[in-house]
Amino acid sequence: MEQMLGFLRQRGKKNTDRAVEKTRRSWFGRVASLFAGAQLDDGLWDALEELLVSADVGVGTTTELLSRLKRRVRDENVTEPEGALELLKQEMVSILQVNGPSRPAESSHGPRVLLMVGVNGVGKTTSIAKLVQLYKDEGKRVLLGAADTYRAAAIEQLQEWGRRLDVDVIAHQRGADPGAVAFDAVQAARAREVDVVIIDTAGRLHTKSNLMAELEKIERVLSRQAGGFPQSTMLTLDATTGQNGLFQARSFTELLSCDGVFLAKLDGTAKGGVVMAVAGELRLPVLYIGTGESPDDIAEFDPKGFVDALFDTG
Repeated sequence: MEQMLGFLRQRGKKNTDRAVEKTRRSWFGRVASLFAGAQLDDGLWDALEELLVSADVGVGTTTELLSRLKRRVRDENVTEPEGALELLKQEMVSILQVNGPSRPAESSHGPRVLLMVGVNGVGKTTSIAKLVQLYKDEGKRVLLGAADTYRAAAIEQLQEWGRRLDVDVIAHQRGADPGAVAFDAVQAARAREVDVVIIDTAGRLHTKSNLMAELEKIERVLSRQAGGFPQSTMLTLDATTGQNGLFQARSFTELLSCDGVFLAKLDGTAKGGVVMAVAGELRLPVLYIGTGESPDDIAEFDPKGFVDALFDTG
């Protein structure tokens, strides 16, 4: 088991390094260079602010980060740029640790229930496939529930991933009650003694009120059926949409109790600072990042490891 965990940690570090490569080259490498031999003056702070906002850290989070950094530089009497850069990294880690690390809890007496929510097109179903692969690599048994019954293609896509990854999918016909699918998925998970059941959901924002009512109903069904089993709601975001993705995400966080974020497609953007904005503006921990197209391309999010990778010039 220890050998397997070591392999997973090594793979996670490799995937994180790859995911932030574009962002490191485009923005955070420049942040590090900014501190090389610089004076800790208004010119440095202004240039740093511009770089952070350009990297999609977000105006609000950038303002908070710089405020914390300047306060520590002053209070700790830091005069060297290298010391200020180290404080910047520490404050970035602090922001990313909002609510602390909170991977969905384990259960010794029943399945862990994970509800995946997010706007259509953000990579939700592919992110589910990555989680399936991760759990299987850890020796867990997984079951899927196809509760996005609005689109036949969504059901078929999840079923195809189920075939490829050799896991069962509980599905009804198109137009069926999503709550009924969630109910049946939990019942099947109990009967088959699986470790994790992941429920896919719809994400059609153009029918926002109906969608949110539907998701709330699924949550109620799961709460009744879980019977004390660990239950989590994970919000999937597309890293390439940046601040627009955050705006969409608020539609979910305003009405649903989300426990964390799966940030998909991080490898596809040079503005990976959006990870900071997710934590700083949504006040949700990033739990996993998508680092490529295959099911293996996933990393469990580690704030310090992420920040170290952003600034790694070796």
